[in-house]
Order: sequence, then structure tokens, then C-alpha cells
Amino acid sequence: QVQLVESGGGWVQAGGSLRLSCEASGRTFSTYTMAWFRQAPGKVREFVASIAWRSGFTDYADSVKGRFTISRDNAKNTMYLQMKSLKPEDTAAYYCAARPTVVAGSYAYWGQGTQVTVSS
Repeated sequence: QVQLVESGGGWVQAGGSLRLSCEASGRTFSTYTMAWFRQAPGKVREFVASIAWRSGFTDYADSVKGRFTISRDNAKNTMYLQMKSLKPEDTAAYYCAARPTVVAGSYAYWGQGTQVTVSS
């Protein structure tokens, strides 16, 4: 049973930084792609960033390029999202997700989410 557990959310002032973590368990993730999504109140869930576990290939939404960095620690089976220069519009619930790398498109596994609030 795949489990994804996010942590690290909180409140921060604009311009500040936060690091989110996603601890993964239940299988070997070397053939998986992991991602962060976010959903603000009244808005659809949107893609933030992804990383292919084996290759380390990363992808980012234009809105976070240059400010957010996705990474993973193989030994800890944990994915991170380092967020810098945070803006009020980054306020959202952030979700960790996983899918087999060879299966493009929808993510099969999701965490419960962690709230990030950025005040102006």
C-alpha cells in the first residue's frame, strides 16, 4: 500500500521560505515520478513541480520557476519542495503525488496535503 505523507507547511510572510517534505512508503519508487500539486480555495488543483525518481529529471510550472526547487533523498524515500521568495498567490494546500514514470498523465497516489499560507 503506497502512502505519501506531507509535512512542512505553515505560515510565512511574503518573501520568506518554506520547505515541504513528502515521505513515501509501501514500495520501491525508483520507477516512479513524484510531484507536487497545489489547490487554492475556489480554484482547481494545479501542477507545481515533478521529479523522476531514478533520473532526477525535473519539471516546473512557469509560476514557480526560479523560486521553487524539487528534490529527493533516495535513502530516506523522501521528496522535498524548497520554496523561496514566496508570494501571497502561493497560498494553497500542497499535495504530494506519485505515478509510474512510464504511465504519463494522471497520478495514482496522493497525500493528504499540507497548508501553506503566505501573508502580504
